[in-house]
Amino acid sequence: MARAAPLLAALTALLAAAAAGGDAPPGKIAVVGAGIGGSAVAHFLQQHFGPRVQIDVYEKGTVGGRLATISVNKQHYESGAASFHSLSLHMQDFVKLLGLRHRREVVGRSAIFGGEHFVLEETDWYLLNLFRLWWHYGISFLRLQMWVEEVMEKFMRIYKYQAHGYAFSGVEELLYSLGESTFVNMTQHSVAESLLQVGVTQRFIDDVVSAVLRASYGQSAAMPAFAGAMSLAGAQGSLWSVEGGNKLVCSGLLKLTKANVIHATVTSVTLHSTEGKALYQVAYENEVGNSSDFYDIVVIATPLHLDNSSSNLTFAGFHPPIDDLQGSFQPTVVSLVHGYLNSSYFGFPDPKLFPFANILTTDFPSFFCTLDNMCPVNISASFRRKQPQEAAVWRVQSPKPLFRTQLKTLFRSYYSVQTAEWQAHPLYGSRPTLPRFALHDQLFYLNALEWAASSVEVMAVAAKNVALLAYNRWYQDLDKIDQKDLMHKVKTEL
Repeated sequence: MARAAPLLAALTALLAAAAAGGDAPPGKIAVVGAGIGGSAVAHFLQQHFGPRVQIDVYEKGTVGGRLATISVNKQHYESGAASFHSLSLHMQDFVKLLGLRHRREVVGRSAIFGGEHFVLEETDWYLLNLFRLWWHYGISFLRLQMWVEEVMEKFMRIYKYQAHGYAFSGVEELLYSLGESTFVNMTQHSVAESLLQVGVTQRFIDDVVSAVLRASYGQSAAMPAFAGAMSLAGAQGSLWSVEGGNKLVCSGLLKLTKANVIHATVTSVTLHSTEGKALYQVAYENEVGNSSDFYDIVVIATPLHLDNSSSNLTFAGFHPPIDDLQGSFQPTVVSLVHGYLNSSYFGFPDPKLFPFANILTTDFPSFFCTLDNMCPVNISASFRRKQPQEAAVWRVQSPKPLFRTQLKTLFRSYYSVQTAEWQAHPLYGSRPTLPRFALHDQLFYLNALEWAASSVEVMAVAAKNVALLAYNRWYQDLDKIDQKDLMHKVKTEL
């Protein structure tokens, strides 16, 4: 009888809302996951539905998700997404809204290592860098840039659509509205295929493009072209980070929203229908035990996939049943190593002469993807980057945990090694179709967009889309959902 009480209370609240008129806002909303997607969608939902709506955010780990830090010698360093592109408009807005600051940039030179020698080295002179690219690869880098800019120019339309309140119920619909069949086709053809078609040479793909994709996704140029283009866009232009740590955006948005953060693992979402309105029961468990609550709207803001053993989330009472667990994720290991770099491995016997702070790799060597001389998340005015002969904190990104012999290959000696291992990005090509945001009337899957491309800003775009989709569906504003020819519509609305 005790379990029936919450359901009775929820039904009473729902009937009272119905009696008050069809324009009553939802009473309670659940968000599963407190990473950038979950915290951003909580903020956007409150923005649209108003401050009276109660928003419960469930998080089994720490707030921030894949935005995280690791402490080394009383200093904190980014272990998740380290920087954002200047075109990350939602992230820029969050930083301004929360009164956060951009971290001071400490410049460092980059290079691409091919296993035996550097295939490309950056200098301090912009024109010399351009000349070297032209000398080695002809105009391939210009063709790549034009291709990426064309994709980004179309993708940036999403901000205009969202500003006008338009939303999409599936990833394919969203992509089609931005780049029509071109964008949808780019999810089915590889980066290498697409670049070869526009005249980029195989050598440039093997040396440069592969290194960028390995750094961002841990995958090769065989991955789909759309995700690849978004990754390559992130490698160009100016990058920025948040002073104090990028995860402050997540905690800041949840605090601003006054969301109720519940530290628990969500185990199931069960549908209860009443008077034509859907009501969802969210069951969860924590150290106290098992419990559940009822919601008008539920947003899943955590990956749903078969190999995510930590996410045993089930759906009950849905007809047809919800089966959205296809595809695998790419595991990534980040190791923060405090020690002395073995510059001899990279062809510099004298460590004082080693000039690089960031090293990307081609497909060889295969045991690590990137190596970065890290700056802490709090940078003082007097801070300087460690010299190569000094002990520094290096971030090594690898597909698997590093063996001691591999650490000894990269470092002459080290004081400490701390690791973070997670399912970082979808393993592109492991899923036959693009998923949908709308799993049911008011049940949404925010991380669906990751299967087209995966980045912090893409999650923020997905959060805004899901909040608009929930809002438009709640108030039956169907003209704002899955509209064709939006460029023309938006122009006529201006």
